[in-house]
Amino acid sequence: MPKVRHMPQAPTRARTLAAGERVDAHRHDDHQLVYAGSGVLAVTTDAGTWFAPGTRAIWVPAGTVHAHRAHGHLELHLVGLPADDNPPGLEAPTVLAVSPLLRELIRAYTRTPEDTGAERRRLLAVLRDQLRASPQQPLRLPAPADPRLTAVCAILHDDPADPRPLAALGAAAGAGERTLSRLFRRELGMTFPQWRTQARLYHALRMLADDVPVTAVAHRCGWSSTSAFIEVFRRAFGYTPGTHNRRP
Repeated sequence: MPKVRHMPQAPTRARTLAAGERVDAHRHDDHQLVYAGSGVLAVTTDAGTWFAPGTRAIWVPAGTVHAHRAHGHLELHLVGLPADDNPPGLEAPTVLAVSPLLRELIRAYTRTPEDTGAERRRLLAVLRDQLRASPQQPLRLPAPADPRLTAVCAILHDDPADPRPLAALGAAAGAGERTLSRLFRRELGMTFPQWRTQARLYHALRMLADDVPVTAVAHRCGWSSTSAFIEVFRRAFGYTPGTHNRRP
């Protein structure tokens, strides 16, 4: 990551980011909840990338060095909470499900950050209760450290539709299949097929945010058919890719 800015207080506000716009690496002394009302948000740390469409938010614990990137036009909502106020009880970046109620709470709370009245304090209390109850979602692309694993992951980031099995990818990266399988489990906490599916979903979200047609996304991301892509996407996000850019 580039030079890290230290911003002691995590801001509470709403802002927009253009497609492809970035917020460079920084850290806060506070916790922060980051939510994309439109577009797709990617939050990257040294440990990997967490990604979230509008049905998800990303919890960033205090002190975590992180950067943001917008895919599609991003309506960004930021909620800062003091370091001693951790409603979900999480010590690492985590993607959380956002219910319709939590979505409206986040939007309302970030609309008038300068307000310190009693009504807004009550709003925050309900928001905190909702955060405690929000299920965690496995929408993360862990970052590899081993150069052999890094080489394999880079091949699939460049072309998520690459159909080669791990043995063939390993031959291109100079590593054996068994070695790579162990590295995926040890370093990334998942199997190779699980990582490849996460990577394809990440790239699919990016393409959908740029208004690429669903059939083209399925093809470019390596699914055998559009229907197979739709089913995997629906299981992961709770809605179909065709409705992605029409969601509230």
